[in-house]
Amino acid sequence: MKIAIASPPIPKSLEDGLLNLAQLVEVASKEKAEIICFPESYLPGYPGMPCSEEDRNPAKLQAALKQACLIAAKNQIALVLPMDWYHEQKFLNVAFVIDEDGRVLGYQAKNQLDPSEDNIWEAGTARHIFEIKGLKFGIVICHEGFRYPETVRWAARRGAKIVFHPHFAGSDSEGPSLTEWGNKNNPYYEKAMMMRALENTIYFASSNYASRFPESASAIIAPDGTCVVNESYGRAGVIIADINPDLATGLLASRFKSSLYTPDIQ
Repeated sequence: MKIAIASPPIPKSLEDGLLNLAQLVEVASKEKAEIICFPESYLPGYPGMPCSEEDRNPAKLQAALKQACLIAAKNQIALVLPMDWYHEQKFLNVAFVIDEDGRVLGYQAKNQLDPSEDNIWEAGTARHIFEIKGLKFGIVICHEGFRYPETVRWAARRGAKIVFHPHFAGSDSEGPSLTEWGNKNNPYYEKAMMMRALENTIYFASSNYASRFPESASAIIAPDGTCVVNESYGRAGVIIADINPDLATGLLASRFKSSLYTPDIQ
């Protein structure tokens, strides 16, 4: 299966995000990708980005999701679309899964919030496996994939061939100027991506914004921990790779002896 990972510019508004979404989805569709993943809280943008509080209005977010569904159907490509979302009076950080016909299959909420996010969102309470055209996958959002490897192992042990990882690491105002993906002097994020794939023997596909000072680049990692393809730092665009689900055996995840640990560790 051919998959795509988007590295969009930081959206100036909800409308601007939808325009960038449409453009990058079209690029991926023309390259015959069957699913594309965007970074964390992409609509309307991670807190602190230029989007206004009005862009987080529930009605506007619902309208944006409907527009994204139309974009998916028009281009016949599935989306992993992170958004802010309201559910049962809770404000959540989620990633929707939309199929190639524009149908919403569900969402994964961020369960493990970064401590700095405790006053922004409420934590989700469940994990899910999704399937598009026979490809089973999980989703972990930013902090979860970097600091809670159990979230990825949970998906791998339930048949996921790939875990998508929307995240935001970096700044548009200051930070390191990285030049080489995975360099030993880089922040640890890219090494964590490699480990999430290697320690579970599955693919791991991570999407970051194209900020001016990113601390990681979007990348697709193979089950042996090698980087299949990565985006250039600060470049807005799409990376695409053919993945072979047969290589994602989940072998190392399946050998985890959960009986040796507390029942809640899976």
